[in-house]
Amino acid sequence: MIYISLAILFTILMTSILLAQPGLPAAPSQAPIDGGLSLLALAGGGYAIKKLRDKRVEW
Repeated sequence: MIYISLAILFTILMTSILLAQPGLPAAPSQAPIDGGLSLLALAGGGYAIKKLRDKRVEW
C-alpha cells in the first residue's frame, strides 16, 4: 500500500513539474546600425525635400 501511495504522489508531483512553462528565451542579437542605414535615411530625407520643393513650384 505504501508503494502505491508513493507512486501516486510521485506521479502527481512530476506532472506539475512537466506542465510548467519553459524559461525565458535568450536575448536576441542586435542589428548593427552602420553607414548603410545612415545613407538610406539621408537619401529619404533628400527625396522628401525634393518633393516638397516641387510641390511649392506648382503653386
